[in-house]
Amino acid sequence: MPFLRFASGDIRTFNFLSLPPFDLFIHGATAASAKLEQEAPEEMFSVITEGTRNVLDFAMHCRPKRMLFISSGAVYGPQPSMLSHVPENFEGTPTTAYGKGKKIAEQMCLDTSEGHFDCIIARPFAFVGPYLPLDTHFAIGNFIGDCLANRPIVIRGDGTPLRSYLYAADLAEWLWTILLKGENGRAYNVGSDQDISILDLACLVRECADTDNPIHVLGTPDPKVPPPRYVPSIERARKELGLNVRCPLKDAIMKTLAWHRGERSPASSE
Repeated sequence: MPFLRFASGDIRTFNFLSLPPFDLFIHGATAASAKLEQEAPEEMFSVITEGTRNVLDFAMHCRPKRMLFISSGAVYGPQPSMLSHVPENFEGTPTTAYGKGKKIAEQMCLDTSEGHFDCIIARPFAFVGPYLPLDTHFAIGNFIGDCLANRPIVIRGDGTPLRSYLYAADLAEWLWTILLKGENGRAYNVGSDQDISILDLACLVRECADTDNPIHVLGTPDPKVPPPRYVPSIERARKELGLNVRCPLKDAIMKTLAWHRGERSPASSE
């Protein structure tokens, strides 16, 4: 695309003095890699925090009007079982290098931008759509990949954890809206508030794919233990910015399957 210019390099050390100034910033350069988190958490933390410092130095050089920092729902840490949807004012404790780094980077952005430019924070949760990897740690991507290959779906846990998924087109709309209309210094959850268990998700993906591959659940649910949750409250984005979940999960899965199959995307059921 002729209107895009790519500058490759390490986010922590790129030389911004050779780049032109910008009016708007979107900073989301982080490897969301479970492998990196497990094998080199200090590298994950470094990329987030040192990378953000370099981007902020660039921003101070440019003095943009507004900056969107793409953080993560991981900043909340484990979601309490009695909290059905985690709100932005929940003061959780992140347990991963990724979550800890994002939480520190949020504060770095707010501190540096104060008095210089507007800074708004987006906290994304989970998503589905074209280009989502089908062979990493994203459950919905793995399930779609399994159905496309017509191989068994293997759930290594007990299938009870609750997640929610926003379609990629909705994600794009949300991020642009938050950048342009979000309140300075404010954080907004980005995602769907319509939860689904991992087992039910696997069944739904298989239904959408119209395959009959078996689903194997390796773990056994403990009725005494509430299922883990990772589901946002999106009331702030809904009420303040008019954002909502436009594409139902079933449609999102169907569209993603069609994209991988090279087919025309099906019409929405709405």
